[in-house]
Amino acid sequence: MVLGYLLGRAGVDTLVLEKHADFLRDFRGDTVHPSTLRILAQLGLLDDFLKMHHSELRSLAVEIGKQRFKVADFGRLAPPGNFIVLMPQWDFLDFLMQNGRRYPSLKVLMQHEVGGLIEEQESVRGVRGTSPDGDFEVRADLVVACDGRRSTVRAASGLTVQDLGAPIDVLWFRMSKKPTDPGEVLGHLEPGKMMVTIDRDEYWQCAYVIPKGGFPAIEAAGIEAFRAEVVQGAAFFADRAQELKSFDNLKLLSVSLDRLNSWAKPGLLLIGDAAHAMSPVGGVGINLAVQDAVAGANLLTGILKTRAPTLGELAAVERRRMMPVKAIQALQAQIHARVLSPLIHGAPRELKVPFAVKLLNASSWLRRWPAQLLGVGLRPEHVRSPRHEP
Repeated sequence: MVLGYLLGRAGVDTLVLEKHADFLRDFRGDTVHPSTLRILAQLGLLDDFLKMHHSELRSLAVEIGKQRFKVADFGRLAPPGNFIVLMPQWDFLDFLMQNGRRYPSLKVLMQHEVGGLIEEQESVRGVRGTSPDGDFEVRADLVVACDGRRSTVRAASGLTVQDLGAPIDVLWFRMSKKPTDPGEVLGHLEPGKMMVTIDRDEYWQCAYVIPKGGFPAIEAAGIEAFRAEVVQGAAFFADRAQELKSFDNLKLLSVSLDRLNSWAKPGLLLIGDAAHAMSPVGGVGINLAVQDAVAGANLLTGILKTRAPTLGELAAVERRRMMPVKAIQALQAQIHARVLSPLIHGAPRELKVPFAVKLLNASSWLRRWPAQLLGVGLRPEHVRSPRHEP
């Protein structure tokens, strides 16, 4: 939707295809990072965006054992965007779609599921799929796959994927919220377990980290045992653990960490999770996907106004974005290997607080830098594509 908005805004005939009738998906990434807020400000959309119902996250803390440590302070970043917005992703997507309607060049078709690529003369010429009205084909100078880590287009493209490995999966669930609950998003670390609690105003969105493929064993132990694990991970849930009535209240996220060896072939470009699936560590996947979209619009808008991009011009998007992707994935892999895997696979023992965590807790100035990495990232993009007045 970000790429569609930017191309439509520039006067490039653009079609966004969405297989569902709406954007209502639960447990998708619901964070809008400072880098994205700055993009919205550059587009003149930020004030209207912030009028929508949302909550704001200005700091991060982690709980290790019974001790709480402050680790990131977004308030120290330069405005606009010195906080993270928590908003259902469907509201963000609807906001972009509604604002995109002012541009005749942009069209969004719901209930249009892409099932494959049209390839002729060794080049992608469009897509084919199904809709309520039957099968369809769309031909285009460029197809951009933005369809996530289980990308249908990626599978059809024949492009090769490098699997970086992920030793964890995540169980998502909700718990009710009370006025006496902690006021910050927290990572809760106890011997043998880790849980994240995200304050969503009306409720807590929770992520319980488990070993890769470990969900059947948790199911076999029973829901009562899982409730006990949750309370050990976040003690303030002790008075409401019964809200987890069955495993139907949980959603399993199979964590992937991978990237394509090449993001493009003639007529086709992949961005976001379709090009590089990110771990949920740090919640940066959407941030990187939006940055890919802005970079793609910056590099390709002028070309698309006159002709189809060459493979070299498509590869320029990958070259622009590969450094931050590789750096963040390397960091996530290190956290998987050095923190999460030993924590959830190892024998329960007393946790030692890392020196870096103690240092961040002691210095508000130092807490700016984790906020910069998580909220803004490496090589942040700025809108450089033109605006074409309808």
